[in-house]
Amino acid sequence: MKYFVASGEDLTLTADSRKALRGSFIELSDGVTHYELTGPEDGDVVLMAGGLTIPLFYWDGLVSELHARGLRTLTCSAYGRGYSDRVQARYDETLFTRQLAELTDRLGLTARPLHLVGTSMGALVSMTYAAQYRSSLSTLTIVGPAGLAKPRLASPDRLLRSDLLTGVVARRRGLQLLQGHLGHNVRDPGLGTKLTEMVLDSLRFEGSLYAVFDTLQHLPVTGRDALFRQTGALGIPTLLLWGDEDNVTPLAHFDTARALLKPQKHHVINTCGHMAPFERPREVADQLVPFVSACTERLES
Repeated sequence: MKYFVASGEDLTLTADSRKALRGSFIELSDGVTHYELTGPEDGDVVLMAGGLTIPLFYWDGLVSELHARGLRTLTCSAYGRGYSDRVQARYDETLFTRQLAELTDRLGLTARPLHLVGTSMGALVSMTYAAQYRSSLSTLTIVGPAGLAKPRLASPDRLLRSDLLTGVVARRRGLQLLQGHLGHNVRDPGLGTKLTEMVLDSLRFEGSLYAVFDTLQHLPVTGRDALFRQTGALGIPTLLLWGDEDNVTPLAHFDTARALLKPQKHHVINTCGHMAPFERPREVADQLVPFVSACTERLES
């Protein structure tokens, strides 16, 4: 798909425009990445990989919970999201995995194994990362993962295989479609409003809709059973979490995910939609922290 700037994208990310923004920025091989490395300096590092549209602010609630419990966190906005560069590249697992690998390397975080958390599309990126950098991970946590729906003749990834059609849809209806998608992510209307404002704010930067729709073209979110099966065979201690009222990646896929991933621990979070780390950060931390601690103790004993 040819790079484009959509109507309403009236801002440009530059060194000057980033000066007023929260967080840190680092130049990696594909572009500038917006990140935050925060929390107790002696704590184990939890690295987080987010979904299709979310900036790093999505993780704020969970980050606060993890800091309070002694863990350090590394969050970042994937290319094309938040305040990271809108790169003119193929937006696929290779790009996002390379971004995480380069970021952790440049920040000097490769000496000790990390705890990786991936949600929705970020779960697919996390599983790809796990296969390539198995020795760098202590644990893997998968939350409401995409990938287990069966491909359909009229599914979005099939319809968007045409560069021309994708460009037309993205320019004319892209923002409207994304707003509709965001509305299905969380149960609480107040949190839904907060999420929408967070995402729409970063979508004002040139190249945002191009990045999202190029991702839809090149990162399949259906029929990924083989990736789940491959991850389950890696032997990484894995925690599987899911919201019981997830309307994006329905709980109907939970048993399939368990069978393929073979997680050491699994848990369904009650009264929770698709974005458990955003909607129920305390409950996610209640599951994540003891799991991480137990795995760390086993490694050290």
